[in-house]
Amino acid sequence: MNSPMSIPTMPSSADSSIGGILLASGKITPESAERVLRMQKELGIRFGEAAQRLGLITEADIQQVLARQFDYPYLQAGENKFSEELLAAYQPFSPQVEQLRAVRSQLMLRWFARGRKSLAVVQVNESDGASMFAANLAVVFSQLGENTLLVDANLRKPSLHTVFDQRPGQGLSDILAGRADIGAVTRIPSFVSLSLLGAGTLPPNPQELLGRAAFSALNAQLEANHDVTLYDVAPFALGADALAVAARAGGVLLVGRKDHTLLADINTVAEEIRHSGAEVVGAVMIDK
Repeated sequence: MNSPMSIPTMPSSADSSIGGILLASGKITPESAERVLRMQKELGIRFGEAAQRLGLITEADIQQVLARQFDYPYLQAGENKFSEELLAAYQPFSPQVEQLRAVRSQLMLRWFARGRKSLAVVQVNESDGASMFAANLAVVFSQLGENTLLVDANLRKPSLHTVFDQRPGQGLSDILAGRADIGAVTRIPSFVSLSLLGAGTLPPNPQELLGRAAFSALNAQLEANHDVTLYDVAPFALGADALAVAARAGGVLLVGRKDHTLLADINTVAEEIRHSGAEVVGAVMIDK
């Protein structure tokens, strides 16, 4: 008796196979999928390999599909309007992002594994690059499967809404002023588990607003809803906003820029943070 022949079936855009994902993303059409299936049957190769041999997709397309299958989504250049500096989204396998993942691992061991859920990312000077670093760090935490919230607590010159192509709206300042609630938190749909709470309306009294008792209650609420909450704050050189946020988060990651930030300044900021009752979890130098 002859053994039954295994015939590849047409992928559906609703399934999670390589063919299904390629159909859903518009990389191939149902008509071209039939051509792929014929080659797949004739040569006994995988669907993705057949599609690539036919010139319908590239190796980059295959890597992106595999990332989605393993819940590790990332974007291709031009696919979204996010900042090009969001390397964790566009170049997740680059050396820079490998270093970010190393930082993430250290933070998981030193801080989040201890049951802590919030961390403030603090820079000394305005040009040290902490905001973009915090954005990329939030992305790699979400890629790990952690339900991650990035909070723009820079109530002087917020920037995270532009990084993630979000319209300015109600955010942290409005919640602290009693004019909004946590409904202001926005999911970033391009990622599995990443949300953003923007800065909101720019207040005339950012330091006083961040020092309100309402911030402690809000932080507790955000921690209850997320595995990791990262706060980006105004540079320490512009005021003591960072101390107020650090006191709520409990922990701080200091960010400096190589050949730019003075070690003495980092030590000074670290000492003031410790005096505020927060813990300096670590420090990173951005080579930029």
